[in-house]
Amino acid sequence: MKFPKYFSFWQKLGMHGLRITAWSVLAFLMIPILVIIPLSFNAEPYFTFTEGMLTFDPEAYSLKWYAEIFNDDKWLLAIKNSFFIGLCATVLATVLGTFAAIGLSNPVMPFQRVIMAMLLSPMIVPLIITAAGMYFFYTQLGLSGSYLGVIIAHAALGTPFVIITVNASLSGFDYSLMRASLGLGAPPVYTFFKVIMPLIRPGVISGALFAFVTSFDEVVVILFLAGPEQRTIPRQMFSGLREQINPTILAVAVLLVVISGLLLLTIEYLRARSERIRSGEV
Repeated sequence: MKFPKYFSFWQKLGMHGLRITAWSVLAFLMIPILVIIPLSFNAEPYFTFTEGMLTFDPEAYSLKWYAEIFNDDKWLLAIKNSFFIGLCATVLATVLGTFAAIGLSNPVMPFQRVIMAMLLSPMIVPLIITAAGMYFFYTQLGLSGSYLGVIIAHAALGTPFVIITVNASLSGFDYSLMRASLGLGAPPVYTFFKVIMPLIRPGVISGALFAFVTSFDEVVVILFLAGPEQRTIPRQMFSGLREQINPTILAVAVLLVVISGLLLLTIEYLRARSERIRSGEV
């Protein structure tokens, strides 16, 4: 690591300290996640490293827990529900969040800060309180224990993420383009899809990915609102820890980590692309 010549000894020491601290924090966050990867290949039904695994005995490793996922009807139902609910909730959250962000970005919008705080409250209020409130409210409407109720609940949790990302994209938006489009006679709908949407698309897609991850990983609301037919992967994992502990849960966790990693890379790509668009490189 090279430093400028004018750096003093204490400045170099401070930079090294920051570097060590950053790597330490990264290790603290990642090691508990990475350790489940080898455990998911354990040939024995244990959550610990066996003697054979520590000596790298090939017979101590197995893919049977991954195969077990697709041989169990409960896991297959959970996977199907997670993707179906996640995709439906993502579409709903993206539409609502995008419109809300565009409306709040308008300088003539009254009470912007109050409305923004209310829309972002699902991110701030403890999830157990939100889930309990949703349970009592949805029960009155007959939505508890239904796919529609779970989708709406997950959309409510994902909408704040869409609002934040789209609002960030709109922070550098040139409204003169929109006014020029309207001034030339273009309808508002045409202006939205041909002028506004292409410029904020990276933020919209990033918000949609965040909303999908929020729905895909959510367990507290599912415990309150979902019935037996709406069980998702997190709820199945939670039930497995209580009923039948085996490394199938770890195999599913590894697959979730891979999916989350791919989504994270996609979000980072979109963020970098958005910065290039703002700087005029694309």
